Amino acid sequence: MIGPTLDTPLTRLTGVRHPVVQTGMGWVAGPRLVSAVANAGGLGVLASATMTVAQLAAAIEEVRSRTDAPFGVNLRADAGDAGERVDLLIRNRVKVASFALAPRQELIAKLKDAGIVVIPSVGARRHAEKVAAWGADAVLVQGGEGGGHTGAVATTLLLPQVVDAVDIPVIAAGGFFDGRGLAAALAYGAAGVAMGTRFLLTSDSSVPDAVKKTYLGMSETVVTRQVDGMPHRVLRTDLVDGLERSGTVSGLVRAVRNAARFRKISGMSWPGMIRDGLAMKHGKELSWSQVLMAANTPMLLKAAMVDGRPDLGVMASGQVVALIDDLPTCEELIDSIVTQAAEVVRALSGNLAENM
Repeated sequence: MIGPTLDTPLTRLTGVRHPVVQTGMGWVAGPRLVSAVANAGGLGVLASATMTVAQLAAAIEEVRSRTDAPFGVNLRADAGDAGERVDLLIRNRVKVASFALAPRQELIAKLKDAGIVVIPSVGARRHAEKVAAWGADAVLVQGGEGGGHTGAVATTLLLPQVVDAVDIPVIAAGGFFDGRGLAAALAYGAAGVAMGTRFLLTSDSSVPDAVKKTYLGMSETVVTRQVDGMPHRVLRTDLVDGLERSGTVSGLVRAVRNAARFRKISGMSWPGMIRDGLAMKHGKELSWSQVLMAANTPMLLKAAMVDGRPDLGVMASGQVVALIDDLPTCEELIDSIVTQAAEVVRALSGNLAENM
């Protein structure tokens, strides 16, 4: 049964049925979840930062075998092989390229020339203005409520700033989980919403059941710098509390160990990892200790999201985790969000008409 649809600049730009985006979460946003979101009418986004180029090519092929709907791939703009990955997207005619950091202007132009929609993620108005001036087709803005790397400004303050500052579609992220949030985002002038934690907690997510159970039982998150040196919102667990208490030296020792483990998984060479570290240091103005600590992120996330050991890993999470208590399919989730949003908009329109 086909329910209501909400036509917005995001749906027209990307060709999806509903203005709902699943974010590119490392180790989580694989072909199974992305194709389920795409088939449900949303924009699914593959997370490629934890994949080799060959693994990304195989993942794109698998998504294509599961759906005919548009989908996207999230890229690291500062990766040493970013150009190779962009060429892969162009060859495979992927609909959307999203970026966690602002891509170079020439990279945006190359993707756009190939007909690929470019959507960088930002956490500040000035960053949105910069990528808009460089030719980005849309921008995803995440407020401080969101999981993973996040800022301190709430979505309700950051979103209207960005909407007023740029003339491209704005996608709102951070704190969204239902149709009321989508209706609110549209009222602010956004073209849709993006969600990570809510899609992680679906039956289509490949995250192990034990980890999902941990999420469903949690209500507290914390923003810590002890994972990788940058503000990172995660579930508050005994492991995270231990990281918070650990000293700088022990943190760096752990980071070196994790860097070696990630090098084996990713197939990267030490020179390649060093080049990526230099790019990261320059792009984010990090100290060398922060760059080194960044190796913690993929391995600590993998321990939970892939290996199913929430006691040994960290679990990125938005604050909305406290409001989630079920594991719907992506189709059930998106249908309920769009239906509820349409009902809210209809009710508000009716109330306004009655009082005029």
